[in-house]
Amino acid sequence: MSTVTEEASETTEPKTNKWVYLFDEGPGDDKTLLGGKGAGLCEMTQAGLPVPPGLVVTTEACNAFFENDKHFPEGLWEQVQEGLKRIEEKVGKRFGDPKNPLLVSVRSGAAFSMPGMMDTVLNLGLNEETVQGLAEQTGDLRFALDAYRRFASLFGEIVMGVAHEKFERVLDRFKAQTQGGRDTDLQSDDLREIIAAEKQIILAEQHAIPEDPYEQLRVAIKAVFNSWMGRRAIDYRRVNRIPDSLGTAVNVQAMVFGNMGAGSGTGVAFTRNPSTGKKELYGEYLLNAQGEDVVAGIRTPHPIHELKKELPEVYDQFASIAGLLEQHYGDMQDCEFTIERGKLWMLQTRTGKRSGAAAVRIAVEMVYEKLIDKATAVKRVTPEQLDQLLHPTVDPKTNATVLATGLPASPGAAQGQVVFSPDEAEEMAREGKRVVLVRLETSPDDFHGMVAAQAIVTARGGMTSHAAVVARGMGKTCVSGANALNIDYGQQQFTVDSAVITKGEWITVDGSTGRVFLGQVPTIQPTLGNDFYKLMTWADHFRRLRVRANADTPLDAKTARQFGAEGIGLCRTEHMFFGDQRLAAMREMILSEGVGAREKALEKLLPLQRGDFIGIFREMAGLPVTIRLLDPPLHEFLPNAEELGNELAELKMKLKGAGTLIDMDHVLDEIDHKRALLRQVNRIREANPMLGFRGCRLGLLFPEVTRMQCRAMFEAACQVQGERKKVELEIMVPLVSVSEELRQQSELIHEVARQVMGEHGMTIEYLVGTMIELPRAALMADRIAQHAQFFSFGTNDLTQTTFGLSRDDSSRFLPNYIERKIMRDDPFQVLDRDGVGQLVRMGAERGRSVKPDLKVGICGEHGGDPQSIAFCNEIGLDYVSCSPFRVPVARLAAAQAALNPAAEETISAQV
Repeated sequence: MSTVTEEASETTEPKTNKWVYLFDEGPGDDKTLLGGKGAGLCEMTQAGLPVPPGLVVTTEACNAFFENDKHFPEGLWEQVQEGLKRIEEKVGKRFGDPKNPLLVSVRSGAAFSMPGMMDTVLNLGLNEETVQGLAEQTGDLRFALDAYRRFASLFGEIVMGVAHEKFERVLDRFKAQTQGGRDTDLQSDDLREIIAAEKQIILAEQHAIPEDPYEQLRVAIKAVFNSWMGRRAIDYRRVNRIPDSLGTAVNVQAMVFGNMGAGSGTGVAFTRNPSTGKKELYGEYLLNAQGEDVVAGIRTPHPIHELKKELPEVYDQFASIAGLLEQHYGDMQDCEFTIERGKLWMLQTRTGKRSGAAAVRIAVEMVYEKLIDKATAVKRVTPEQLDQLLHPTVDPKTNATVLATGLPASPGAAQGQVVFSPDEAEEMAREGKRVVLVRLETSPDDFHGMVAAQAIVTARGGMTSHAAVVARGMGKTCVSGANALNIDYGQQQFTVDSAVITKGEWITVDGSTGRVFLGQVPTIQPTLGNDFYKLMTWADHFRRLRVRANADTPLDAKTARQFGAEGIGLCRTEHMFFGDQRLAAMREMILSEGVGAREKALEKLLPLQRGDFIGIFREMAGLPVTIRLLDPPLHEFLPNAEELGNELAELKMKLKGAGTLIDMDHVLDEIDHKRALLRQVNRIREANPMLGFRGCRLGLLFPEVTRMQCRAMFEAACQVQGERKKVELEIMVPLVSVSEELRQQSELIHEVARQVMGEHGMTIEYLVGTMIELPRAALMADRIAQHAQFFSFGTNDLTQTTFGLSRDDSSRFLPNYIERKIMRDDPFQVLDRDGVGQLVRMGAERGRSVKPDLKVGICGEHGGDPQSIAFCNEIGLDYVSCSPFRVPVARLAAAQAALNPAAEETISAQV
């Protein structure tokens, strides 16, 4: 009867999950389940390489741990204990045995490499009894005590949360009392005292190291799980776009000891140089040491090639294994090893982190070595790595003071003396000085200072603010939204906490990370060699999307062509009005009353615009050039009303102190001029200018503006075509929301085209299209397409108007939204697929339902973002357009999107 009951109960019990795999049974190709480290250990073990036996607690167990209110899921602890028995059988030692103890390491290991972000405990299993057993087992009391003091400090720090510095101070105090001042000079008595002091530190914080080795292991596994949700790990995942849901595995492995004398040691090595990509063993080692000694810098390690002199057989064996691993994985490996009394043990292999230059070189060379094919090479280099190659970067070895961190608005690194005025920036640059322009925010009035500066830093604004967009277009380093900066123009200084930085002091700006450093920090200059161009050629072969550039000047166009742009997707004509002479004429036009006065001012701008277009057409040599008609609100070209008011107040004060009638007349004239200007500024002031009188609305009410711009385009096209050079012109009407707006502007464009072509006796091929940047335009795209030959999605404004967000002001709260996971990404950096993306998809589909051959592209800042490019590829757009310096990144991302059509989400998160 009882047998039947037992059988029945067995059949109804749920099957226990498999939470634990031994190294000799785990699926080595499943990094998602076993983590990168665990998968590598399993694969090396099953290949017959010398790996200390161990087990992997899966990432699924980690996720179950958090789902179970930080308690082990059912069956996990029992499986760990059973796995330990199997390890004991393999090594001939027993966990917790006072005579023949087995010690283990407990290490984290996520699917994506996160070096230094999570926790490790070594020598676990030691207590007052087993340390004596270890001494007898090895015949070396000093070694056993050294292992115990290492365990006590690691366990206290990692598992119990005691500050590392407290243990470090104890160690330093005892080392200082030795003749050599090194940890290897400590004697047994010293080590006993250190262990006692470490235990006292732990006890002072209301903790104690468990004497039971199994309890040590249980809480250590929990500590590694908890480290997955530690602040540094969360921050790392957010920066590298690694999902929180992956979890970490835990590797429990039999200890082998590198601190057993001169014939023992530990090291880390890459199969290729991770900085340059050169094919050579690159790494470091220490004799008579354990793993953390190399990483922590307790002693100065030696270059790996010196191991060939000290332990030649071990070096040759390691070099051979490293080569085998690289061949097996088809990628550069990062290997950890320990030497125990002359025997080599492999503790880890994983895909090695590398610089952008190394990534490109390794990918290309491995194709020629027949380790990988061209498609794999293209997929392997991340867009972020390629971006590193295009800009100077701050030397990663620097320990300089970080003053503030903002948004990485435009990559690269630059140094200069702080200035707060664009005029001063220009003046100092003329004198040969390098400057960094620091502003609350920038405007078109600041353009000359931005050109003169090495870098730009703003306290306000986002990734698509004026400073960010202009800086990226120029390839200029920029950090925006550095909210910690308190800028005082009057005192010519900014403060961050207690630090005060005055005009003329040196700072270094890292636009790739958003950091602002104090002083002159060393930078590394990029070099584009044959490997870069070869990789780009392969990328171009695989991609479907065309890649254009946003370029506003002939110099921008030239830069874009050098980086492989296949046309200009956005030429912003308003950027041509920057500069003193042009801005003065533009202001004259804006402030004019009546058509005649406006036309007179526009006559001054016509030759300037024509000259710019001529230069751009020549540089693009027959490739398509999309020129957008004037788009921004007119107030952007005028002085700020508040600043004008302040200037008036200053002039009135100056009037009181005027010494002569001539001085008074001069000041009065200035006052009259400023008052008139302020009246005009107030006259055209709008409550919400970004949704006001701008774009096609300006062209419809002031048709003379559209007429002048189109005449400049067609006259330029006629001149360049007369030089027997091809011109492919596309004219884009901005901010259309009603089809009739586009129809009327198109009629005016065609009218001007007929006039100019008639005057020159030439025919110019051109297209007229529109920028889809309002939700209504996307919804009504089928009607708008009746008057358009192409669409270009302006996703900057489309994101603003869809979310109801100001891209300049949202930097105050968007980082908090992302941190709290209200949003996954900043929608101004990564296209919002679910909302804005659906409008783009809908607009393209509805437009093509009327005109199947409608050319459709994207020209917002998203055109240079890899995830957004993948979405554009998925929905069948024809091209993307981005800043000139992002063109290579876009070419690579477009190729990766074509090669990985089902994996667009992971493109920027590749390791």
